Amino acid sequence: MSLPTEGKLLRIFIGERDHWQGQPLYEAIVLEARKRGLAGATVTKGFMGFGAHSRIHTAKLLELSQDLPIVVEIVDAPEKIEAFMPDLEKMVGDGLITLERAEVLLYRPGRKKE
Repeated sequence: MSLPTEGKLLRIFIGERDHWQGQPLYEAIVLEARKRGLAGATVTKGFMGFGAHSRIHTAKLLELSQDLPIVVEIVDAPEKIEAFMPDLEKMVGDGLITLERAEVLLYRPGRKKE
Protein backbone atom coordinates (compact mmCIF):
# COMPACT_ATOMS: atom_id res chain seq x y z
CA MET A 1 0.00 0.00 0.00
CA SER A 2 1.26 3.49 -0.76
CA LEU A 3 0.10 6.92 0.33
CA PRO A 4 0.08 10.11 -1.70
CA THR A 5 2.54 12.79 -0.59
CA GLU A 6 -0.39 15.07 0.29
CA GLY A 7 -2.44 13.29 2.92
CA LYS A 8 -4.81 14.22 5.72
CA LEU A 9 -4.26 13.82 9.47
CA LEU A 10 -7.44 13.00 11.33
CA ARG A 11 -7.25 13.52 15.09
CA ILE A 12 -10.05 12.42 17.43
CA PHE A 13 -10.05 13.61 21.07
CA ILE A 14 -12.28 11.50 23.31
CA GLY A 15 -12.43 10.13 26.85
CA GLU A 16 -11.36 6.74 28.10
CA ARG A 17 -14.93 6.04 29.28
CA ASP A 18 -16.54 6.72 25.89
CA HIS A 19 -18.10 3.64 24.29
CA TRP A 20 -19.71 2.66 21.00
CA GLN A 21 -21.94 -0.41 20.78
CA GLY A 22 -20.52 -2.04 23.90
CA GLN A 23 -16.81 -1.51 23.27
CA PRO A 24 -14.41 1.30 24.07
CA LEU A 25 -14.85 4.06 21.48
CA TYR A 26 -11.14 4.27 20.66
CA GLU A 27 -11.15 0.54 19.93
CA ALA A 28 -14.28 0.80 17.77
CA ILE A 29 -12.70 3.65 15.76
CA VAL A 30 -9.46 1.73 15.15
CA LEU A 31 -11.29 -1.45 14.15
CA GLU A 32 -13.57 0.48 11.78
CA ALA A 33 -10.56 2.25 10.25
CA ARG A 34 -8.85 -1.10 9.72
CA LYS A 35 -12.00 -2.62 8.22
CA ARG A 36 -12.13 0.25 5.72
CA GLY A 37 -8.50 -0.28 4.72
CA LEU A 38 -7.14 2.98 6.08
CA ALA A 39 -3.35 3.16 6.25
CA GLY A 40 -3.11 2.95 10.05
CA ALA A 41 -4.27 4.34 13.37
CA THR A 42 -2.56 5.14 16.65
CA VAL A 43 -4.21 5.57 20.04
CA THR A 44 -2.51 7.65 22.73
CA LYS A 45 -3.66 7.92 26.35
CA GLY A 46 -3.10 11.29 27.99
CA PHE A 47 -1.98 11.94 31.56
CA MET A 48 -4.09 15.04 31.97
CA GLY A 49 -6.57 17.14 30.04
CA PHE A 50 -9.94 18.82 29.87
CA GLY A 51 -12.54 19.32 27.22
CA ALA A 52 -15.77 21.15 26.50
CA HIS A 53 -17.10 20.67 30.06
CA SER A 54 -13.83 22.07 31.57
CA ARG A 55 -13.60 19.11 33.95
CA ILE A 56 -9.97 18.10 34.65
CA HIS A 57 -9.08 14.47 33.95
CA THR A 58 -5.79 13.42 35.51
CA ALA A 59 -3.65 10.37 36.22
CA LYS A 60 -2.33 11.75 39.55
CA LEU A 61 -2.42 9.14 42.30
CA LEU A 62 -4.51 11.19 44.71
CA GLU A 63 -6.98 12.14 42.01
CA LEU A 64 -7.47 8.89 40.13
CA SER A 65 -9.56 9.49 37.05
CA GLN A 66 -11.38 6.73 35.26
CA ASP A 67 -11.80 8.91 32.20
CA LEU A 68 -8.34 9.92 30.97
CA PRO A 69 -8.01 11.72 27.64
CA ILE A 70 -7.55 9.57 24.54
CA VAL A 71 -6.33 10.75 21.13
CA VAL A 72 -6.76 8.62 18.00
CA GLU A 73 -4.68 9.67 14.99
CA ILE A 74 -5.16 8.42 11.44
CA VAL A 75 -3.26 9.54 8.33
CA ASP A 76 -4.38 8.59 4.84
CA ALA A 77 -5.37 9.99 1.46
CA PRO A 78 -7.90 12.84 1.67
CA GLU A 79 -10.66 10.90 -0.10
CA LYS A 80 -10.34 7.91 2.26
CA ILE A 81 -10.46 10.14 5.34
CA GLU A 82 -13.46 12.06 3.97
CA ALA A 83 -15.31 8.78 3.28
CA PHE A 84 -14.72 7.74 6.90
CA MET A 85 -16.03 11.01 8.40
CA PRO A 86 -19.84 10.41 8.29
CA ASP A 87 -19.60 7.18 10.31
CA LEU A 88 -17.00 8.65 12.65
CA GLU A 89 -19.30 11.59 13.40
CA LYS A 90 -22.04 9.12 14.38
CA MET A 91 -19.66 7.28 16.73
CA VAL A 92 -18.28 10.31 18.60
CA GLY A 93 -20.69 11.85 21.11
CA ASP A 94 -18.65 14.12 23.35
CA GLY A 95 -15.31 14.84 21.78
CA LEU A 96 -13.38 16.85 19.24
CA ILE A 97 -12.42 15.89 15.70
CA THR A 98 -9.77 17.83 13.80
CA LEU A 99 -8.49 17.47 10.28
CA GLU A 100 -5.32 18.94 8.87
CA ARG A 101 -3.03 18.65 5.92
CA ALA A 102 -0.21 16.12 6.33
CA GLU A 103 2.86 15.81 4.16
CA VAL A 104 3.67 12.10 3.97
CA LEU A 105 7.42 11.63 3.83
CA LEU A 106 7.64 7.87 4.27
CA TYR A 107 5.14 5.04 4.57
CA ARG A 108 6.28 1.46 4.20
CA PRO A 109 6.11 -1.79 6.10
CA GLY A 110 9.08 -2.78 8.23
CA ARG A 111 11.81 -4.88 6.75
CA LYS A 112 11.36 -8.63 6.98
CA LYS A 113 13.49 -10.44 9.53
CA GLU A 114 15.83 -13.01 8.08
